[in-house]
Amino acid sequence: MMTNIRTLSSWSIDCLLSLKSVYVHGLIEKRIEPAVPVDLALHQMLGKLLSFSHKTLNQNPKSLSLRISHLLNHTLSQDPHDPPFSPIRKPKPKPKNTTKPKEPSEPNKNPKLPVKSDLPFDFRHSYSESNPAIEPIGYREPKRFSPFGPGRLDRKWTGTAALTQLEADMEKVMEERNRVLGDPPTEEEVAELVERYRHSDCSRQINLGKEGVTHNMLDDIHNHWKRAEAVRIKCLGVPTVDMDNVCFHLEDKSGGKIIYRDINILILYRGRNYNPKNRPVVPLMLWKPYAPIYPKLVKNVADGLTFEETKEMRNRGLNCVPLMKLTRNGVYVNVVATVRDAFETEEVVRLDCKHVGMSDCKRIGLKLKDLVPCVPILFKEEQIILWRGRRDQEHEP
Repeated sequence: MMTNIRTLSSWSIDCLLSLKSVYVHGLIEKRIEPAVPVDLALHQMLGKLLSFSHKTLNQNPKSLSLRISHLLNHTLSQDPHDPPFSPIRKPKPKPKNTTKPKEPSEPNKNPKLPVKSDLPFDFRHSYSESNPAIEPIGYREPKRFSPFGPGRLDRKWTGTAALTQLEADMEKVMEERNRVLGDPPTEEEVAELVERYRHSDCSRQINLGKEGVTHNMLDDIHNHWKRAEAVRIKCLGVPTVDMDNVCFHLEDKSGGKIIYRDINILILYRGRNYNPKNRPVVPLMLWKPYAPIYPKLVKNVADGLTFEETKEMRNRGLNCVPLMKLTRNGVYVNVVATVRDAFETEEVVRLDCKHVGMSDCKRIGLKLKDLVPCVPILFKEEQIILWRGRRDQEHEP
């Protein structure tokens, strides 16, 4: 093997020297100056021949001679402008993009903005779980940040609501709603609608959670009414304490009619003359606004009691047997009646709200304060302590 390599290497050098003489002789005859120095070109060709020799040790001599002749013919070109080792061509530079980028469109330039709505009430995040009569004492975000987006609504955001700019004529509003509702459905029609939408596998269902009747829910209701005569609403959580309030706001804000009510299941009917093309404009809230800061629900000293009496009532409530045990996102439709009956014999009651959450506990206590009525005196470790108040003041003439 070593003898073959030495023979082939010496043979390659001899070929290279003869090739040098032929190459130089051709340049002299044609009077051409080489683009690459002769020694450098020969050095490169020698590298090719040596690498070529390792690949062709065990090949046929005829094929070897053919490959060498091909190499010589390919290397020596007759074109004077095509040297044996031409430099690599540089890629052409890509033309620069001269088009100007489009300027982002400002929201004020959109002809469809700001959105104008003819709904005759103030826009709030939650209608059933907020009380406009209670003024907040502070805000957690600036009032200039409207949840409808900058420049997207023609109403000013006050921190809790987007107020209407024009006073609506309620008589005309009620006439229009009665026209859309038309004649009330017959008993057969109501039975057919109830049978179609009361089941749990109904596709036309909206879930109502602890936020109650929200603003964006109105748009969901009208979207369902576009293809169905009624929509099924399943209520869970804090709003179920006062289902009358939920039903009122659903009918008042959507313009429909509740034709079925069973515990926490409602069926909201759109009306006989409802036209989806004439549905009201409901601008969507892009995010949930931060809740404002309201006065404390529980005072250090309850009204009508001294500090020592308030402390004694709280200890009695923590040590007594819980009247009810509430679950998270449960149905609380019978809580008001149960607490009201318990106050006939008890002065303090406790509601066990384990795993419900302190936020929901305070919301439940606030509703019970007005519905029972009673006085919440303590919220501790997800326990609600309620005091029935002074009974002697109620019986006074």
